[in-house]
Amino acid sequence: MEEKTKVVAIIPARYHSNRFEGKPLAPILGKSMIQHVVERAMGLDLLSRVVVATDDE
Repeated sequence: MEEKTKVVAIIPARYHSNRFEGKPLAPILGKSMIQHVVERAMGLDLLSRVVVATDDE
C-alpha cells in the first residue's frame, strides 16, 4: 500500500504591521484576506494540513 506524503502549509498572518495593521482580517469581496488564502490552500490535494501562524492571541 502506497503511503501519501504529508505536506503542511504554514500561512503567516502577521496582525501587527507598520504599514497595514490587521491586514489578515481586511475584508475582500465579503471575506477576510486570510479566509481567502486558507480556503485556496485547503482546496489543494497536495496538502494534508493547513496551519495559520499569527503574532496575535
